[in-house]
Amino acid sequence: MKLLLIEDNPAMQTTLQRSFERRGITVVPCTDGTRALDRWRASVPDVVVLDLSLPGLDGLQVLTLARAEGLRTPVLILTARGTVGDRILGLNTGADDYLPKPFDLDELEARIRALARRGEPAAPSTSPSFAGLGVDGDSGAVCLNGTPMELAPREAAMLRALLARPGQAVAKERLVEAVFPGEDVQPDAIEVVAYRLRKRLAPTGVQLVTLRGLGYLLKAGA
Repeated sequence: MKLLLIEDNPAMQTTLQRSFERRGITVVPCTDGTRALDRWRASVPDVVVLDLSLPGLDGLQVLTLARAEGLRTPVLILTARGTVGDRILGLNTGADDYLPKPFDLDELEARIRALARRGEPAAPSTSPSFAGLGVDGDSGAVCLNGTPMELAPREAAMLRALLARPGQAVAKERLVEAVFPGEDVQPDAIEVVAYRLRKRLAPTGVQLVTLRGLGYLLKAGA
């Protein structure tokens, strides 16, 4: 099993990583919310353990952007914020489980393994397609008729965000959050990525349409 551990406390992260690896779990550590999405996309984890209080993007922002991109890895929130309201907010944002600190390590491991079993696909896990395009639920790769497309990371991030709402306009601001998480860029920065993505999509017959004042949408070719 591969676990993405997003925790900014060095002592906590080291303790958990050593404990999990002794139990046969491979750990990919991350301490920064801004880098968490890149690690999530690249590591293809079976489960994500996510702290809420992170530098850069906080845990809820990371989770919101990940779900918007179609990353469906099971997530367990592990945090000192243990009120009922915090739990409800985390679950409504897209978390699958919630364990407040302090916690029992055996219970944490049991919950992680239960989430890993829940996340095992019973069938190919590519999302419902739009004109042959879909997002693989395991790797997060964008596929055309089941074959991964060759896309730069920002192109893939933009396309995942668009595929989350196929045929609907997605605002520039929302796309900027998905493509440049935690970065201080102007909304127009997305236009460069859109230009490159439009060229990538040309052979597929899917059009990337600009709607002035509304954003972008995907449109199936005639």
